[in-house]
Amino acid sequence: MKQSLQLRMSQHLALTPQLQQSIRLLQLSTVELNQELETILQANPLLERVEAGGDSCENYVPEARAETVQAGEAPAQPEEFSREDFGGEEMDFSGAMRWEKAGSGSDDDDNDYLFQEPETPTLREHLLAQLKLMPLSDRDQTLATLLVDAINEDGYLEQSLEELASIVPEEYEIDPLELSTALKLIQHLDPPGIGARDLAECLSLQVRALPEETPHRDLALMLVEQHLQSLAARDFTRLRKVLQCDEDTLREVQYLVTHLNPRPGADFSHLGSDHYIQHEVTVKKVKGIWVASLNQEVMPRLRINQMYADILKRNRDSSSQYLVSQMQEARWMIKNIEQRFSTILRVSQAIVDRQRNFLEHGEIAMRPLVLREIADELGLHESTISRVTTKKYMLTPRGVYELKYFFGSHVSTDTGGACSATAIRALIKQLVSEENPKKPLSDSQITDILGKQGIVVARRTIAKYRESLQIPAATQRKSL
Repeated sequence: MKQSLQLRMSQHLALTPQLQQSIRLLQLSTVELNQELETILQANPLLERVEAGGDSCENYVPEARAETVQAGEAPAQPEEFSREDFGGEEMDFSGAMRWEKAGSGSDDDDNDYLFQEPETPTLREHLLAQLKLMPLSDRDQTLATLLVDAINEDGYLEQSLEELASIVPEEYEIDPLELSTALKLIQHLDPPGIGARDLAECLSLQVRALPEETPHRDLALMLVEQHLQSLAARDFTRLRKVLQCDEDTLREVQYLVTHLNPRPGADFSHLGSDHYIQHEVTVKKVKGIWVASLNQEVMPRLRINQMYADILKRNRDSSSQYLVSQMQEARWMIKNIEQRFSTILRVSQAIVDRQRNFLEHGEIAMRPLVLREIADELGLHESTISRVTTKKYMLTPRGVYELKYFFGSHVSTDTGGACSATAIRALIKQLVSEENPKKPLSDSQITDILGKQGIVVARRTIAKYRESLQIPAATQRKSL
């Protein structure tokens, strides 16, 4: 085989470290961004945070970059990600983040400390703490602990007592009857309803925990233990007959039962970092125009450490290569942080310009919007818009919304226009809230009502939107 040399020209995607960092910072939430910055600040001596009220420095992210943008105007643009930068492909540079909750202590440097917020005990810890206060033998404590470990986050015992007894080593000679006795002990712990094996038992335990003088306690107990399916089916005629009560009494019994907690262990579930929201953008009406502006409180103020910068200027030999690389990384970080917030502001203003009717009139006036529409206007890639709108929040006069909330599919109208899915959900919610509870609207009836308003929606689409709003079917919404 003859060997030869050939030259070929080709194009391929090359992501520089700076671009990778820009992508990563853009997709982080503000909470995650601050965590990332703390790690970087500890690792890079040339980068430091400007504290509130601190001296100004030409190298920190300037507040002037956070100026508001009038409708139709574009702010000064640093380098951003175009479609060509990504070759038209979606790319992901996500990384694991560690969430810690800590606050600063005294302003005195000699007394600095981290204040740890008191943690909510887990359900297991809460139950075991109660068991320790009881005069139980070692064997009873062991059996009770075995049951506690088998209780799920909602507070239910998923495995049968026979299954639990079978997994214990034979030398312990545990009888399911012993476990049954231990379970009764668990079911008397707080919160009421814990350790139940199904919903009926859970509600029954809660009703039994009520004071005996509670009105209609006995009827409520009969209902949850024997007729829960009839209540779920809203078969009030049958319930009045089997409970031998009038409509007013049944209404009070229903109120008592429906205000019990079907998931008694849920209050002990720990919330993740996504529960903590800091809005990056604020929207206000200025002289009749809706204007987006950055929330200055969440914008990190960074600068180059002047002492190390002076050392680097005086020493340019090979021994300073470490500082040179750290200086470059610090400059990248400052520029990328500035770019991140500038991009968030541009995208937010573009969204506000298109969703003015929502800001004026609410969800019913939400217009259809897709990522490509914003990407085309700003000259960015759709993946960039996706990253900007994920876990970034906007404070509006109507509440705080994730930027992604303003995007949605559309449904055609009989006039050739389009109505957003968000607006249709709002209409469904409004129709259900105004319906006669004795004769709730079916999905077909809602379809007909919207059709008369010029919105052509299939019945199955109405059902899908209704379920997404967690609105039960008409048969389950029927009430006395």
